[in-house]
Amino acid sequence: MIVREYYQREAPDPILPDELVLALARRHEPSIQAVTAIDETGGEARVYCLDGGWVFKVQRPQQLRSWTSLEKEVRFLEQIAIDDPSLPVPRVAGHGREGAVEYTLMTRIGGEAAVRTPISAEARPVMLEELGRVIRRVHAIQQEPLGASGLFPEEYTADDLRAGVAEDIGEWAELLAAKNLGWPLPFTPAALIERAQDLVPSDPPAVALHTNPGPTHTFVDPATGRFVGLIDFGDAYIGHPAHDLGRWPVPQDRAAVLRGYREVGDPGPGFFAFLPVAGILADLLAMYRSEAHREAARQDLLATARTWGL
Repeated sequence: MIVREYYQREAPDPILPDELVLALARRHEPSIQAVTAIDETGGEARVYCLDGGWVFKVQRPQQLRSWTSLEKEVRFLEQIAIDDPSLPVPRVAGHGREGAVEYTLMTRIGGEAAVRTPISAEARPVMLEELGRVIRRVHAIQQEPLGASGLFPEEYTADDLRAGVAEDIGEWAELLAAKNLGWPLPFTPAALIERAQDLVPSDPPAVALHTNPGPTHTFVDPATGRFVGLIDFGDAYIGHPAHDLGRWPVPQDRAAVLRGYREVGDPGPGFFAFLPVAGILADLLAMYRSEAHREAARQDLLATARTWGL
């Protein structure tokens, strides 16, 4: 089981002086002259935007957890740069530590996060299909060096997946109850867990996952809605690839991501066997987090459950 615990919530969270940020960044890119902005929208990380299209990323101390790692993100991005350098993801120029500060210097992906950008009905599926193609290419990079690094938590055996499904569905049921939203299905969470576990393939595929290639980390051109790039690989772990297709709350959006994903290559029967389970988890997440998408997610849950004979 993968632990996702924050372990120093009370730690101070100071903004670093520009002089320190620039001194550390210039170890790897001497041409950098100035800090131009500070971005804290990422939650776990703070990003100092620098001139020349660079970003200086640090882990926010009170958000530190075993699940998230700048070193792991660097390793992931370096492997992508070796295997598929044309992928639209950040490129790492340097990584290091100075006292309590761990940092990464990397290129900035242009555009804006999709979550903050209006996208037309015509441009949206095109953007999502391109995202799907990018995710499939990320999943296709060499896996052995990532696993051998010891940086990536693992949830890749059939037993791992069954345990993870039980934990996730049980947790969402508790969270929905705590929020007074109720359980959205006419049968118990235990019945859903049992049926979902039955769909876990005996020999599931496993890859290094981005874990959240959703609206927050998908960047688009704000003028056209065109896909620009994918950021933030610090929560990566080795698990079933279908999990990476479940981070968009609207079922139609997930279907568009899947179309693009399949265009790059057939992911095989072990992928499709588990895909409905990933969809169930995505719907439960959407019900909990998004009032706007709650009813659509509930209807999608019901439709899936009916196909399972529940």
